[in-house]
Amino acid sequence: MRELFVRALFVGLLLAPFAGLRVAAQGNPDAAKLQNPVPSSPESIAAGKQAYTRYCANCHGLNAEGSPGNDLTPEAPDLTDKQWKHGSTDGEIFNSIKNGIGPEFNMGAFGDQLKDEDVWKVVNYLRSLAKK
Repeated sequence: MRELFVRALFVGLLLAPFAGLRVAAQGNPDAAKLQNPVPSSPESIAAGKQAYTRYCANCHGLNAEGSPGNDLTPEAPDLTDKQWKHGSTDGEIFNSIKNGIGPEFNMGAFGDQLKDEDVWKVVNYLRSLAKK
């Protein structure tokens, strides 16, 4: 009986770090329900690109393909792929930009600098960059 307990404990300890990855990769279910009220158009994409260039490119790169980071800034992920660690729906992307990503907030919140409509335009711009 004790041997079975020790085996179960050992397997649990081996798998425990991976359990958190699954939860983190699921994003934010409440934010996922948000729908983008700004139609994707050449104008909204251009406005989103302008905001992205000003607020996001310094970390994520001009082409949104991420950066390795340095002594002052952490690694920034590629924003042109289909799956994102913190959710890839329009609402989850909006939430990440507006509220930042905790708990360390390596990506800060931009809700104070950008109006909601402008954040949605950034979402439209990022969608336009998605790799096919």
